[in-house]
Amino acid sequence: MNEDALNISVRKFLKMVGVTSQREIEHAVARAREARAIQGNESLPAHVTLEIPGIQLNVRLDGKIELE
Repeated sequence: MNEDALNISVRKFLKMVGVTSQREIEHAVARAREARAIQGNESLPAHVTLEIPGIQLNVRLDGKIELE
């Protein structure tokens, strides 16, 4: 196994996940605000599941999105 290749691949994956997730969250919050489904001062519980079946990895990460 090439540790450098693994490190670069993981970093690329996490960057893609981070950028895409941020964009999707921001768009969803904007749509919810436009629809008046939220006020804009909420704390929204959130979770992400990281799954890599080939190595039997399945981890749930919990957090919250603060709007104010």
